[in-house]
Amino acid sequence: MRKFQKVAIFSISTVLALTLTSCAAGPNAETRLTNKVTDGNEIVLTENGNNIRVSNLLLVATNDSAAVVVGHIVKRLEENDALISISSNGVPAVITGETVLRANKPLHFEGESANVKAVIPGVNLVVGTNVKLTLGFARAGIVTVNVLVRDQSEIYADITSQPSSL
Repeated sequence: MRKFQKVAIFSISTVLALTLTSCAAGPNAETRLTNKVTDGNEIVLTENGNNIRVSNLLLVATNDSAAVVVGHIVKRLEENDALISISSNGVPAVITGETVLRANKPLHFEGESANVKAVIPGVNLVVGTNVKLTLGFARAGIVTVNVLVRDQSEIYADITSQPSSL
């Protein structure tokens, strides 16, 4: 009888632990699917056989009236694509560095792993506002998204409109 009690208590404890902590909910657990972006916008392009994810997309306004793109772009499918244009308020960006989107090889705008830089010169954006940013892809087409304009402070303090050696 004593052994039965131990087994019963252990079994009940295990079931309660898994259900109350949602560990048994699997890959679709609501707590696992929560995604909160703090500044940048996110978009997913899945139309026409594409699977491109853009994350943490925003603009940093610089002292010389330019805006610098910050964010990441990842293509999930094997077939390559290319980022061919970026613009805001009708002003095209000067893009330097890597622009070919290869499967699971992200394009990083700014930061330590940056492999592409996009500067929109003379756009003169107001910090704290949302503006339309248009991204053009060779295969996925054109997408326009609202992005936040941040100032050159805190984690964006080192971002400049000057060309970098990518």
